[in-house]
Amino acid sequence: MTTNAATTATRPPAATTAAPADAPAGARFPDYPPRDDMMNTRHLHDYGNQPALRLYLGRPETTIVLGEVPIAWDIPRGREGVRIPDLLVALNVNAEQILNQMGYAIRQHGKAPDFVLEVASDTTSRRDETDKWHDYAAFGVTEYWLFDPDWGQRYEQGLIGWTLANGGYEPIPIHEYAADMRYGYSAALGLYVCWEYGRLRWYDAETGYLRSHDEERNGRIEERSNRIAAEILNDAFATERDTAAAERDAAVAERDTAVAEREAAAAERDAERSGRLAAEADNRRLQDEIARLRAAANGQ
Repeated sequence: MTTNAATTATRPPAATTAAPADAPAGARFPDYPPRDDMMNTRHLHDYGNQPALRLYLGRPETTIVLGEVPIAWDIPRGREGVRIPDLLVALNVNAEQILNQMGYAIRQHGKAPDFVLEVASDTTSRRDETDKWHDYAAFGVTEYWLFDPDWGQRYEQGLIGWTLANGGYEPIPIHEYAADMRYGYSAALGLYVCWEYGRLRWYDAETGYLRSHDEERNGRIEERSNRIAAEILNDAFATERDTAAAERDAAVAERDTAVAEREAAAAERDAERSGRLAAEADNRRLQDEIARLRAAANGQ
């Protein structure tokens, strides 16, 4: 970075460490107007970065993954001492309390958020690298990241990260692994934060990219298409198997019929031969009887 803030450790003011009284019942953060430049909508919401990260981290009762959640030491009356990051991740907190209070009061949770990210805009990028950098370090936010879809237009780099160490921020190494593709590792999330062709992405070393809305939808469409194709193929295979079985059964029936016909023909031939032999035997007996009768007549 070009600013001194990125290279100078900033320690939290000693006065802010005193534990306050509990917030009054029903107390909540004031309503703050949302950003009007649409940058976080485009790069966090439209691509589904928040829900993908929320699903990945799980444990909704104790995990918060939200955008534009105000952060302060305690529930404030106005804007003083409040920062509203584009993306906030907090683990092991009372998620319901944060939602009910419409903000993150650090002392009530006993810890600062684990991860904060700001998306560059023409109106806020200068404060992202100076005032916010100091405030998030003072709050004790574990990791602070900057994302600029237009690499180098608003920040020195399109992806910048810091981790809290010794009371101040130290840079997280950013690596280039292909043209227009960079990444840095977030120990707070257990994920790689990626800048790819102007898009923010999350990558898990074991399971791969956390899928965006489009990828999730297209994945479901592809899975459905594959499932339908598989069903069609299975039906075709089943029909082919049934046809082959029917053909085999028909061939067996044909062979059985031929065998039966051959056996019937053989039986018929045997019957004819038996009839013929019987007739011949009867004829021989008749001839023998005639000969005997003649012989007897001649002897008289």
